[in-house]
Amino acid sequence: MTKLRYCEILGTRINVTNMQDTLSYIDKHLNALRGKYICVSNVHTTVMSYENKKYRTIQNSAAMALPDGAPLSSYSRRMGFRDAKRVTGPDLMVELFRISRKKGYRHFFYGATQQTLDAMKSVLERDYPGIAIAGMYAPPFRPLTEKEDAEIIQRINDASPDFVWVGLGAPKQEEWMYAHRGKLCAVSLGVGAGFDYLAGNIKRAPRIMQKLCLEWLYRLLQDPKRLWKRYVTTNARFIWYLFQMQRHS
Repeated sequence: MTKLRYCEILGTRINVTNMQDTLSYIDKHLNALRGKYICVSNVHTTVMSYENKKYRTIQNSAAMALPDGAPLSSYSRRMGFRDAKRVTGPDLMVELFRISRKKGYRHFFYGATQQTLDAMKSVLERDYPGIAIAGMYAPPFRPLTEKEDAEIIQRINDASPDFVWVGLGAPKQEEWMYAHRGKLCAVSLGVGAGFDYLAGNIKRAPRIMQKLCLEWLYRLLQDPKRLWKRYVTTNARFIWYLFQMQRHS
């Protein structure tokens, strides 16, 4: 297999990569990735990993931990990885959907609500004609019973997808992927709000804000009551933890 490069950030091994290299790696190693999972990491998940050893184990057990958050790729560049670029979950989804018909990729979607899944399916069929949607499942807002969990694993495997997109939000989606490693015939990818973006429930920040590392601010302005604590306090802790680590290094 192609050797992956990492930059360790607060104890989490974040991939040093870019979109094209990520797509190429996934395509070349898809069969080897089956049963494994890919995390789409940001400041929020990296801080959670630093503060929670169990969650750090989950992040570092992934086949890849992609730098979704711009500060992660920026930090990697400051650490000497000059070619480190951001690879966001929504962008990765779009790029894989674009080539799915040509590559014969099949997709299963796990998470969100049925309403969001229905809206997303309409968008996918409109924007990516011929895309193979192997299945969709909106889990209940409670833990599944062992029987229910076994049934959904069987349902996914019977559908023979190549990718299982998991939209439960962090840390639930990473915990779900870790718990189901080795049980699925596909590679799982946790994409957070990716389902909502595709369904049109929320809008992505303009490109200029993305390039300026201000996508978090755009999302905060859209949903301040729910996100203010996550973005403001988590971003502050991220900076503080990095400062403390560099101070003692």
